[in-house]
Amino acid sequence: MMQFSESFENKSLLITRRMFILSVAKISVFFALLARLFYLQISENIKYRSLSDKNRLREWKVAPQRGIIEDYFGNKVASNTQVFQLHMMPEDVPNFEVLFFKLSKVIKFDKRQKRNLLKRLKKRKPWQPIIISDNLTWAEFSKLNVFLHELQGLKPIVSVARKYSKDGSTSHLIGYVSDVSQKDLETSKLLREINIPGLKTGKNGLEKSLNDEIIGKPGLQRFEVNAYGKRIKELKYIQGKAGTNFRLTIDQEVQKYATELLKEKSGAACVMDIYTGDIVASASSPTFNSNEFVHGISNVYWQELIQNKKKPLINKAFTGLYPPGSTIKPIVALSALENDVISPKKVIQCTGSKDMYGRTYHCWKEKGHGYMTLRSAIKQSCDIYFYEVARRLGIDRLSITSKKFGLGKKVLGIIEEEKSGIVPDTKWKLKHIGKGWVLGETLISGIGQGYFQSTPLQLCLMMSQLANGGYEIKPRIIDDKYALQSTIDAWREEFSYKNNNNINLDNSNLVKLYRNKENIKFVLDALYGATNEPMGTSYRSRLTKSEYIYAGKTGTSQIRTITEEERELNLKQKDLPYERRDHALFIAFAPYKNPRYAFSVLIEHGGSGSSGAAPIAKKIIKKVLDRHKERKKYQLDLFQEA
Repeated sequence: MMQFSESFENKSLLITRRMFILSVAKISVFFALLARLFYLQISENIKYRSLSDKNRLREWKVAPQRGIIEDYFGNKVASNTQVFQLHMMPEDVPNFEVLFFKLSKVIKFDKRQKRNLLKRLKKRKPWQPIIISDNLTWAEFSKLNVFLHELQGLKPIVSVARKYSKDGSTSHLIGYVSDVSQKDLETSKLLREINIPGLKTGKNGLEKSLNDEIIGKPGLQRFEVNAYGKRIKELKYIQGKAGTNFRLTIDQEVQKYATELLKEKSGAACVMDIYTGDIVASASSPTFNSNEFVHGISNVYWQELIQNKKKPLINKAFTGLYPPGSTIKPIVALSALENDVISPKKVIQCTGSKDMYGRTYHCWKEKGHGYMTLRSAIKQSCDIYFYEVARRLGIDRLSITSKKFGLGKKVLGIIEEEKSGIVPDTKWKLKHIGKGWVLGETLISGIGQGYFQSTPLQLCLMMSQLANGGYEIKPRIIDDKYALQSTIDAWREEFSYKNNNNINLDNSNLVKLYRNKENIKFVLDALYGATNEPMGTSYRSRLTKSEYIYAGKTGTSQIRTITEEERELNLKQKDLPYERRDHALFIAFAPYKNPRYAFSVLIEHGGSGSSGAAPIAKKIIKKVLDRHKERKKYQLDLFQEA
């Protein structure tokens, strides 16, 4: 009995011990579960709530509307148009292969597009939509909406895209937009902040220069969706902010006309208001269609552009660099007069050539011009006369005057691609070439050859500041009323629309670029002779009606040295291969009696300025003067508002 009692006690103790251990285990598990629930409910609440929201909520950021760019008269040169896009939310796609197969039955979707899409899937951020197509046809868009219930994860949307003039007349000036690249993101803080799928950014021209202001801010759409990703209702809509609109100084009608005149040629044409600095036209040829870049340029069209020897992608008005040739002679003459190194009455004989410094220097006229004064030398563009003028003047003094009148620096400064050109002097050569200046280089600089490099826009500015009587102007291409106000303040007392736009600047506060006003008058008179008097180099391109009479200077920009063999053969420009022909230049101002506009025309490999450039400039001048009344009326309205 005793043994039985002891055995019972031992078993009871064992059971009690086991019950205790089991109870502790249960309590531990309970508290562990409690702790886990607490963690999930409190600590991980935000995370899982976010995941839950993503399961039932979808957000689409809407690309902003870029600001509209208009010409001087309000005609749109860069605007926006409605487009149809197809977006995909990868997280909502149960099976990509099945989706791609179904999609190919609804719209054009080939293996190449599929490969590109899969590559983009790997680089995207979570819950970031991917644009499959940003330019669907209406038929494709409609069909997608009909079969949308079978295409889980896809969303057709209505958006906007950039639209440009199809004629390409403003393509170089305006530029174009395209997809945001990695380089764009690295260089632009704004793009990093607002970048979304489908966002376009300016790649060149004004689209790039004004991008931060013109791009706008994206909008936001938030929807509640069901298990299949189908939209149930809109929960939130935040309207995007359209970019800033801009009005240009460009007259689109003149721009188109100039572009058409340059068609089939490689060249540029510029027109500038000599008082306000307004750029009325800036045409470059050949041109291209900016619309082709908006949705991704085709390889065929891209190859066509880059293989074209006439380089249609280059804005020749702003970035093309050319020796100014004889168009520099008015500045050479002015500099010589201002520095008292030559008299207007100085007579020099031109026999067609002259030996100096161990070399023979030739005039463009083989048998020479005979006895020349400074005026007749400008009028007939005598090289021998200007060799002598340059010799007396020296390169450094010529350089100073050239820079005063707009050469060797950017005219606008707002367009990244614009070039500064080159105005050489003794220090420049030593710095950039590492050699000292030689006298022979001074002689050829006197006829705009050698190291001189200028853009057609710079030559237009040079002529503007000569034509307005020798006063500095600040060119502009953005018709900004605030910028206009500074012009108004400077010209207010001198500018009279009631008196035929006659301007007296003798007592103005404007910056004078001359020492003696008579020297400016002399040069302008000589330019009149070059165009309107027999023997003048542009006499054949003159306009005889009083309201159209203009003054100008031809120029021939040599791209190589003429060999003695070629001189003996007396080869004409037309006899040479296209690539070896000289560039043709012409600068002018009009009308002569009451000047208002300056012009520059360049024709690459066009031969002489008199035959290649002046006839085109003549037509542009008439067009601009015919348009002046409309421009004057609009400008008067702005002045009155100010």
